[in-house]
Amino acid sequence: MAGIGEGLVSRVLSAAVLRRWSAAAQDAETADLRVLRRQRAAARKLKQRLDKLLHIADARLALPLVGNQSFPRPQGVDWAWRPELWCGPLSVPGLTSVPSKSMLGDEVTLFHDCAQSEITLRQLRNLREADLAAYGLRLDVFKFDGSYLSLAIDLPPEASQGLLRKHLIRLETIVEMEKPLEIFSRLNIKYGPNTEQIVRELPVTEDEIRVEFDLAYTRLNEKRVERIWLDLIFEGPEMNQVILRDLTFSRRHRAEL
Repeated sequence: MAGIGEGLVSRVLSAAVLRRWSAAAQDAETADLRVLRRQRAAARKLKQRLDKLLHIADARLALPLVGNQSFPRPQGVDWAWRPELWCGPLSVPGLTSVPSKSMLGDEVTLFHDCAQSEITLRQLRNLREADLAAYGLRLDVFKFDGSYLSLAIDLPPEASQGLLRKHLIRLETIVEMEKPLEIFSRLNIKYGPNTEQIVRELPVTEDEIRVEFDLAYTRLNEKRVERIWLDLIFEGPEMNQVILRDLTFSRRHRAEL
């Protein structure tokens, strides 16, 4: 059997201990009462430590795996991605009184025009059994005296490579909020001096929050694509808390008409 440590010695010792306790359990009906009393005391001490180990192990092993990039993808996907903030721990997990253009990690930037920021951003560990992403993002907004609030997510260079007008780009997310608000998603594709923008409202009242951006209706110059980013725009965010439990992107060819 496997030991609690690594190596041959650990496995041998663990097997010997298991045999000892197995024999004690088998002989408990006929064992001398003095021996049985000592075994019971030792077993209770061992049980306390085993229960603690099982409790912690069950909790940790039930958490979404750090670095996980797996999530359901539509058929025919040629690129898929979950940003780092939702995959692993950041060196700076949170910001308070966040100024505009502040970054959390290397890919997420907050924009607003508040005279005085009462906004916080924090990465949090997902604990729900249903979560695939290891981490989430919590946005707290208190007093809000600005006219706009948005999160910009920079997509990696791989999203731009081989990008064609026959591509569909899908955004999927899991959103929790204290009170209802509208969230719009705007895909930005820079090519040369121009930037194509496609706006979709997130269906936040639906179980599956998913939107697709169809590039067929753009004037995209496929040979000059430089970068892609997504803006999440929050309408009327004052006195609200929004948690983005997950955020993923995928790309595939649209069906031929």
